[in-house]
Amino acid sequence: QRGAALPKPPSPPCRYPPVELKLPGEILELQEIFSTYYMSKHNGRRLQWHPCLGHCTLKANFPLGKKEISVSLLQTIVLLLFNDGDGLSYAHVLQATGIEDRELKVTLQSLACGKVRVLRKEPKGREVDGSDRFFLDASFKHPLFRIKINSIQTRESEAENEQTSERVFQDRQYQIDAAIVRVMKARKTLSHSLLMSELFQQLKFPLKPPDLKKRIESLIDREYLERDPKSASTYIYLA
Repeated sequence: QRGAALPKPPSPPCRYPPVELKLPGEILELQEIFSTYYMSKHNGRRLQWHPCLGHCTLKANFPLGKKEISVSLLQTIVLLLFNDGDGLSYAHVLQATGIEDRELKVTLQSLACGKVRVLRKEPKGREVDGSDRFFLDASFKHPLFRIKINSIQTRESEAENEQTSERVFQDRQYQIDAAIVRVMKARKTLSHSLLMSELFQQLKFPLKPPDLKKRIESLIDREYLERDPKSASTYIYLA
């Protein structure tokens, strides 16, 4: 008996492809300590680091007071450069961090042009340019001791947005298939309109009728369902 089991979906492509960054020594040391601990507890697993998902809390000694700053890992890598120098050029930060050009520009923008500006940019402006220089803001002050500096998301191009939408739909296909089989197993026989109505109630993400129809046809091809010989708009569940 087949029941409601479906073939396992292929592993979806990773949404966060590996990024090569030049991590500071103190971060590499902590990363190694955690890696050693993790592998000692989970033998046989593989640990993969995604810098774009990391967050850190930094202790900062500004001339006007000490602060704790909650920032992303990319922001952290940039800020730690100012322990060893000031008045850093964009080219120097780019070379020292290994952060991709577009990502670095929005990272520096969040630190020097946002609501909480711990860096000062010369010349002044809301956009970051390759000829800019950056300084730790000696006049920085804030009423709170613990401060969060939000990241700025890079804007996707039209092609990237389309690719993202396609990946999301591919990830959801298995959920759609499982919902169709679940409904049909419970109802055994159902008209197309009633099946569509059930699916729109159960699935909580945006759907288009043509997409659901494609998944129904796919399940018919794989012999999970069949059309009623007496009515083409009625489906029968195959146990």
